[in-house]
Amino acid sequence: MLFKRLMLAAALATAAVATQAHADALDSIMKSKVIKIAVPQDFAPFGSAGLDLKPQGYDIDMANLIGKELGVKTEIIPVTSANRIPYLQTNKADLVISSLGKNEEREKVIDFSIAYAPFFSGVFGTKAITVTSAADLKGKTIGATRGAIEEQALTASAPPDATIKRFEDNNATIAAFVSGQVDLIATGNTVAAAIAEKVPTRAPTLKFVIKDSPCYVGLNKNEPALLAKVNEIITKAKASGEIGKLSEKWLKAPLPPGF
Repeated sequence: MLFKRLMLAAALATAAVATQAHADALDSIMKSKVIKIAVPQDFAPFGSAGLDLKPQGYDIDMANLIGKELGVKTEIIPVTSANRIPYLQTNKADLVISSLGKNEEREKVIDFSIAYAPFFSGVFGTKAITVTSAADLKGKTIGATRGAIEEQALTASAPPDATIKRFEDNNATIAAFVSGQVDLIATGNTVAAAIAEKVPTRAPTLKFVIKDSPCYVGLNKNEPALLAKVNEIITKAKASGEIGKLSEKWLKAPLPPGF
């Protein structure tokens, strides 16, 4: 009986030490003066290689902002959608800032900060068109890609006298909007940003959101100190307007209302 008690006590002590070590990620970062942050390398405008081959984008700027606020060096680690979470779980990265959405499956294995970037599907059009909801689409022509989330949502919500022109791929949908073949376009905010950059005379502005799926910073489970600090930095950046500036710079649009 004594032996079993000693073994149990040893196991509990080991677990406590392991938990404490795992929960002290922030302390380790501050001691090393380096934070390793995984960022996208293939998903503009959140992260891609610039003309100088260096990573650039919304997520890279956000990563550097966190390092700056912590007072440590930011080590940028380019990742893809497939390996971004494994990099976190194997401690190759302290944080993942890679246009990461939240869902039940991911919440089982990692934790999430508060949202730091807007990512959504919506109806967009030039500033001259006044639309604030699906009901306002009466008499309007909207371009959408056949089978996409936006097209399905519009089919269900648009009034009978709205015209939905369905195209077989995103490029055709974009071309229809740019050429003025349709009044509005149903697409993602990153596509709208790309149109605004390439064709400023037809720069699309958000009319209303169809589906909202913002981006979060990912971190390992059971790191309350690091999670609290990241949330504090994001909250401060929202209040100061820093995140608004990132949205204007990379997404070519202000933050959506209530973000």
